[in-house]
Amino acid sequence: MARTVVGPPAVVAYALTEASNWWDQINESPAWQDRIFHVLAALYGVVAVVALIVLWLIIWWKPIPPLMILSKMFFAGVSLFAALGFLVYGGRLFLMLQRFPVESKGRRKKLQEAYVGYVTTICFTCFLVRGIMMCFNAFDKAADLDVLDHPVLNFIYYLLVEILPSSLVLFILRKLPPKRGITQYHPIR
Repeated sequence: MARTVVGPPAVVAYALTEASNWWDQINESPAWQDRIFHVLAALYGVVAVVALIVLWLIIWWKPIPPLMILSKMFFAGVSLFAALGFLVYGGRLFLMLQRFPVESKGRRKKLQEAYVGYVTTICFTCFLVRGIMMCFNAFDKAADLDVLDHPVLNFIYYLLVEILPSSLVLFILRKLPPKRGITQYHPIR
């Protein structure tokens, strides 16, 4: 029969405590935090340089059709995710405001001041249209969005899918209440 030697429970617990202590040491160390953030910055820099050289400079120098499609689909995806974000978060905010009690003083005022439903609908529609148009642009040359020969079409397109949603959000955000500061100094007693 083989015998196994097991140490006292206090020794095992101490070893486990020391093993998990490294996490706290790294979290509390400014040197480790700086190193981690520098590594993250370097990694983002590498991604940016690669994107500037696998993608933008190559497309500018010698347009490669698969890279052109990839680039346009990337921007279409960004627009579609922005539309989805407006739909999800704007819809959640609208539904949250709708659930306020009817007798609540601020419910009607909040719904009227924020126009949350309108902002959500307009921004979702604009980004959705932009994403769909960019998808068409990726695969159909006739649906090119940079139409230099038709400045009026450029103006209408960019007005509807970029300037209108941005202006609307800024207009609504101007109604946010200002931050309250300390109005008077009250000495501690």
